[in-house]
Amino acid sequence: MKGPAGRTYLKALAVLVGVVLSAILISTAFFRWNLGGPGPLLIPRFSLGKFVHDLPGHLRWLIPFMLLSASIIPFRAMQWQKTLSKPVPIRERYHLVAIGAFTHNALPGKLGDFIRSFLLSRTERIPFLQALGSVAVCKLLEFAALMGLVALSFVGPFGETMAQFSGAMRAAVGVCVGLVVLVVLLAHYALPLARLLERKKKLPRLQHLLGHVSEGLGTARSFRGMAMALLFSIPPVLAPALGYGLGLHALGIHGGVFAGTVILGAIALGQSFPGVPAGMGIYYFVTSWAARNLGASAEDAAAFATLTHLGTVLSQVGVGALSVRIRGIRLKDLRKGGSLAREAANHVAHEAVEPVHVPS
Repeated sequence: MKGPAGRTYLKALAVLVGVVLSAILISTAFFRWNLGGPGPLLIPRFSLGKFVHDLPGHLRWLIPFMLLSASIIPFRAMQWQKTLSKPVPIRERYHLVAIGAFTHNALPGKLGDFIRSFLLSRTERIPFLQALGSVAVCKLLEFAALMGLVALSFVGPFGETMAQFSGAMRAAVGVCVGLVVLVVLLAHYALPLARLLERKKKLPRLQHLLGHVSEGLGTARSFRGMAMALLFSIPPVLAPALGYGLGLHALGIHGGVFAGTVILGAIALGQSFPGVPAGMGIYYFVTSWAARNLGASAEDAAAFATLTHLGTVLSQVGVGALSVRIRGIRLKDLRKGGSLAREAANHVAHEAVEPVHVPS
């Protein structure tokens, strides 16, 4: 189906599929699916009435969790400068990260990183792909820092319980190493390839793309630059990992503080692709499943998933809303910004552009 009507139909279908899939995944925190029968299709894991009654008792760990979740925003603002090609005031970086966090949690599509890249390209006159490349390096280094923290949790007091995640850990480390190698190769060879194409007067669109990719990944060309950026990538990972760990510890899981990185790693892998329409469902499924496997009861695992989700959304939306208000941005502008960010990326990658001068 083609044309505007076809696109509207596909969007509506994607929303419907996302809602249904999210509902199914969220239900796994509260019910067991009895697909083989006999008996009802959904079997409650615990008493829902008791679950609601016991929720206020979790506030003792929810409040510090929310504070640690909110602290991600200033930590990421400090980290971002280490991957940018030019100095950007900390105030500007903070507001853009906060607006991105607000967009990620309050609007559909999980496009917060695209939004902050798009806004930076407008306010600091940095090409969109350069800004997006700097954010991509930040996310990659956060992933690398997370894998390092997960590895440390295997040698802590919770090591025996953590052993059940060793297979997934090896796969995640393999993915992380592969991505780091890919980024380093692009950082070193994107610009030479763009120069080669310019000399041969071929593929001007690809020249343009490779030139901006090279600028955006500039940090990856330097071992010292990557090391410094990696160092600044630890606090944005350590803060939420500690928050999840405090929650697990409060549920009575021995050594649970060391297992917060596993929860965070599972969430990061489950929600690693922007635009996936079942992000909330994936969060509830992954978080409750991991908590049960770490020793939490089904009721506590469901409470853990519910409250950490609400705590993350409320803390980051609350902090981000202040920046949205201070910058005078309307919600419809953010929705338009997400569309414009996608259009900017598609335009640079796929549409005709004039050849640009590639530095010698």
